[in-house]
Amino acid sequence: MPEQRPEDRAGNFEEVPYGYSEETAILEANRCLKCKKPRCVAGCPVNVDIPGFIALVQEGKFLEAAWNLKEQNALPAVCGRVCPQEEQCEKLCVLGIKDEPVAVGRLERFVADYERNTGNIKIPKITVKTGKRVACVGAGPAGLTVAGDLIKLGHEVTIFEALHEPGGVLTYGIPEFRLPKVIVQAEVNYLEKLGVKFVMDYVVGRNSTVAELMKTDGFDAVFIGSGAGLPSFMKIPGENLVGVYSANEYLTRSNLMKAYLFPEYDTPPIKRQRVAVVGGGNVAMDSARTALRLGADVTVVYRRARRQMPGRDEEIHHAEEEGVKFKLLNNPVRIIGDDRHHVVAMECIRMELGEPDDSGRRRPVPVEGSEFTMDLDTVIVAIGNKPNPLIPQTMPQLETTAWGTIVVDENTMQTAVPGVYAGGDIVSGAATVILAMGQGRIAARAIHKYLVGQVS
Repeated sequence: MPEQRPEDRAGNFEEVPYGYSEETAILEANRCLKCKKPRCVAGCPVNVDIPGFIALVQEGKFLEAAWNLKEQNALPAVCGRVCPQEEQCEKLCVLGIKDEPVAVGRLERFVADYERNTGNIKIPKITVKTGKRVACVGAGPAGLTVAGDLIKLGHEVTIFEALHEPGGVLTYGIPEFRLPKVIVQAEVNYLEKLGVKFVMDYVVGRNSTVAELMKTDGFDAVFIGSGAGLPSFMKIPGENLVGVYSANEYLTRSNLMKAYLFPEYDTPPIKRQRVAVVGGGNVAMDSARTALRLGADVTVVYRRARRQMPGRDEEIHHAEEEGVKFKLLNNPVRIIGDDRHHVVAMECIRMELGEPDDSGRRRPVPVEGSEFTMDLDTVIVAIGNKPNPLIPQTMPQLETTAWGTIVVDENTMQTAVPGVYAGGDIVSGAATVILAMGQGRIAARAIHKYLVGQVS
């Protein structure tokens, strides 16, 4: 897929890939072997009819391909941009054994963009109303998926979102250059046209509890998709200094405070000169590439080797191309401040790989006497997130794990409380957009059966 040159995109927040042309999309679709038993579908958490929509692209029926996609995937323009297809559908493509697999994600993006850009948005008619009301807690991928599925089945759906814009991690967590906000807004607009209601700036657990939504407000079922917005820290000296951010806070400031529109919008706290990002996942790459675009000299510090980084290869490659530096096999031990409690440096220690740990990756072991110092004014900690405990604390009947995630029946996503379901990062911990959507789809089917009396 054609994309901006690294030297150009490092200075702007415009989307990196340009997307396929119609001719290129057809050429790519024609690579599909039309397998009798398509393995790619099994690799998709929402079971998209991949051969079906690709066959329509081959015929140049781009709108029909988009409509086919949206039968199973409420957010195709989003998934085509941020889902790790290389680890899911494309990983199982037969062509990938000896060649590049069919670019399912790029074709998904193309047809979704084609529908939006031509204005031919197909709004299905909802003829049967059940009279049942469902509350979705959180306007992220899981909640949006549940809402999109249940509204089409005739139920009334209201989404309660703590922030002032819908989208969850799609809006506040993923940078503009990876997922433009207009794409997320278009998907939200589609759900609104279907009849989904959005209530913003509403914190379930504070404004009202889940139990109150059901008993007082009259909702027949509740889906909890509140995500994993509680950041993890390293628990080293100096993490309370001015200039230390969780990746959550840093990316939220950039996205919701519109730092990507600098200088029209100015966010001085995050526009710094020397930035270190700690971590090796997609969120670390998003943070590093954001800081770079805001004018900083950026270094990613990761305690393992390059091949062990959990981030997508494409995101790491893009960061390297754009000028992000990498200090691999290094780990912070303390952050150093001045007399005003502002970050001025970070002390690290070099690591070497030892025996495999529980994850199967070789455990990083400190090299004695190898400490060194990096001069910095900002440290962004991107080592993972945990669920906010607010909802479980205000509903003790919910069963939770030692990590704070909500326990559910994986076949239905039902919690220990009848009529209450959960999915996404609040259940799985910080994971992918498409996994959250897959769990949302399972939950929607189960909620529908519950509402129409097919299950107790």
